[in-house]
Amino acid sequence: MGQQALAMAADRDAQFRELLERHRGIVFKVANTYCRDPHDRADLAQEISTQLWRAFPRYDDVRTFSTWMYRIALNVAISFRRTGGHHEQHLVAFDTQLHDVAASGTEESDDRVRALYRCIDALDPLNRALLLLYLEERSYREIADILGLSETNVATKLGRLKQRIRNDMSEEI
Repeated sequence: MGQQALAMAADRDAQFRELLERHRGIVFKVANTYCRDPHDRADLAQEISTQLWRAFPRYDDVRTFSTWMYRIALNVAISFRRTGGHHEQHLVAFDTQLHDVAASGTEESDDRVRALYRCIDALDPLNRALLLLYLEERSYREIADILGLSETNVATKLGRLKQRIRNDMSEEI
């Protein structure tokens, strides 16, 4: 490899490290959304970072880096769960009794928080991704780009998801 090629590779490596550091919260949000166990989250975060690194030479800066990163991270998370990349014995439904949850002050609101976590845990991977991106206040266009859907499909799915959560929450309480 010539000097120029080595310099270009070093520049690309530095660019990737800087972008990953700037947007690393995305890796952790996705890992936290798909894995409850700390070991599984760490494994998934590592796998997401590895796949981002492998895909980076094909990154097209016509798209925003965060959009591209979400798309890769969510695909890795869904595959990770499908292929058993997680530790089966560590996967349990979220239980607020076992985890730190902000004190709300009332038993009724604590019940609502637990019910919401049960609803989220029951979602399939696509709906988890959709909810995560919606809660991140991503535009329908960006959600569509990340998930490979049309904006109309995103709007329809979000409407159905919100209704499902409302229905599930009313049944839980």
